[in-house]
Order: sequence, then C-alpha cells, then structure tokens
Amino acid sequence: MALRVCVTGAAGQIAYSLLYSIAKGDVFGADQQLELLLLDIPPMMAVVEGVKMELSDCSLPLLKDVVATADYKEAFLNADVAILVGAMPRRQGMERKDLLKANAKIFEGQGKAINDYAKKTIKVLVVGNPANTNCLITKTCAPSIPAANFSCLTRLDQNRAQYQVANRVGVPCDKVRNVIIWGNHSATQFPDVSQAVVVTNERTPVYAAVKDDAWLKGDFISTIQTRGAAVIAARKLSSAMSAAKAIGDHMRDWWFGTQPDEWVSMGVFSDGSYGIPEGLIYSYPVKISGKEWSIVQGMEISDFAREKMDATAKELMEEKEAALSFLGQ
Repeated sequence: MALRVCVTGAAGQIAYSLLYSIAKGDVFGADQQLELLLLDIPPMMAVVEGVKMELSDCSLPLLKDVVATADYKEAFLNADVAILVGAMPRRQGMERKDLLKANAKIFEGQGKAINDYAKKTIKVLVVGNPANTNCLITKTCAPSIPAANFSCLTRLDQNRAQYQVANRVGVPCDKVRNVIIWGNHSATQFPDVSQAVVVTNERTPVYAAVKDDAWLKGDFISTIQTRGAAVIAARKLSSAMSAAKAIGDHMRDWWFGTQPDEWVSMGVFSDGSYGIPEGLIYSYPVKISGKEWSIVQGMEISDFAREKMDATAKELMEEKEAALSFLGQ
C-alpha cells in the first residue's frame, strides 16, 4: 500500500531539495510506494505544478501519485506522514511576537485539518520556524492525535555539531555519535557533547578526542547556535539542502529506529524529564524502536549543562505563552 506523505511549503527551497530524496526511496525505504501531497498557498500553485512536473519527469518507480493543492482537506486526507515545512519567515522590522502570531494562525489551521482528516497514526514533523512552538500549536489543535506523534526538527543542529567535532578531530562525520541538542531550535539551544563519542577502533569520549575543553564549551556551542544566521548571511537565503538532508535523517530514524547504543535529537513533548517543564516541545536525546521514540534517561547533568538547558526552556515557556494567546484570533 502506498504511503501518503504531505509536504507543506511545497514551492519552497527546502521542499525542492527534499522531495526527490523522499520519492526515490531514501527516507521510507526502497520498496515503499508513495503518494506525495504537495501543499502551498494559492499564489504559489503554479510553482507547485512545476515541481509536480519535475517529479513526474524523474520517472521514479516508487512514486504512484503527486497531488498539488492549496486545500487543507485534500492535503491531509488519510495522510500517514506530514512534514510541515511552510511557515511565515521573519521579515525586516518584524518583532518576534509578530512572527509567533502569524505562525500561530498557520499551524492552528493545519493542526485542525490534521485532526479532522489525517490518519490517527500520522507522524508529524514540524520544520517551519519557530519550529518547537509551531509544533506545540499543531499538537494543541489536533487533540485526537497522540502527542507522541508530533516532533520538530533539531536534527539539522545535531548534524552541524557532528561535522564541527569530526572536522576538529579529523574523522568522517559518521564516526561522531550521540551528540545531543537540548531545547529550542534557536540561538538558545544547547549542543552537548558530554555524552558523545568518536568511534574508530575504540569509543573515545569527545572531550578526550578533541582535547580542547575551552573550544567545546565556547566557540563550538556558539557556532552551532548561530549557524543558521551564518548561512543566511552567506547565501542571502536560509538553509535548504542541509535542512532537507536533516529532515530525511529524522524521518528515516523515526521510521526504522536507532541503533541499540545510539540516540538522536528530536524536539518532542516534554514529560518533565531532566527537570524541563511538562508540555513544552523540547529537544531531547531519544531512542526509537517500532516508530516510537523514548527519551534517554539517567544522564548526569553538570552545572554548566543545567544552566544552558534551563535558559532554553525559559525561552520556550515564553514562546508557548505568547503563541497560545493567539489561538482563535
């Protein structure tokens, strides 16, 4: 049976980098047939039709149908997966509360449509920023879907952190494992390598492999926190190729699971683990089995980490209160 995958913001750069990877089987498996549901706003439908043409022209055997639509019902009807990429970008002169208000309206509507039309087993990944809070809005407006079926993207931050460590040590990126991104996908996030290892002939803790604690507690963290802004400054456009790669990584692991001794970072519904307030969408280290994630427990949290984890939680609490106040307006 074909998997019905909805991608919003289908006319945008991230979707353009993502859709081919999904359609050729890189994300949900080389034998999984797919139906792609491409959602965008009415003014962008001509572009989406062009994307649909290109997907057809790729002649991909797994791709059974492509639907281009601006209608929420058509986009989410019986969907198995929703990847919510489209969001209102922050524009010059726009305050953060304006951004939260604009996106609250978008994700309120999409959450209600998911609640009404999608399968109750749907897996929802929110990418559009502010991703954690947009995810919380979507989940709040889809009460019939389990909270565990919603997540937001912090895998891009994890991938960025893995590269920085691997480059420093001189190993391939896949040799750096168990990096953690705590908190918000924002400049307050905390990239944490206190539990991470470099795997060569043996498993070496990252701190021992790097041998530069000042860098790991300073420039390394700030580089990851500001990487998105650095890409925008260089490209004059936001991250697209790397974001699409991270979305594929996130969904593939959610679908097929993690290795027994490894975890990945996902923004998920907080149950109070590690002293984080319940009800936030907060990035944690998770293990995944049978398409179900669980927060990795029992890690020792240093005073250094505690301060940074609490700071990003505080920002998320403020975002949550502001965004929820906009619902129904």
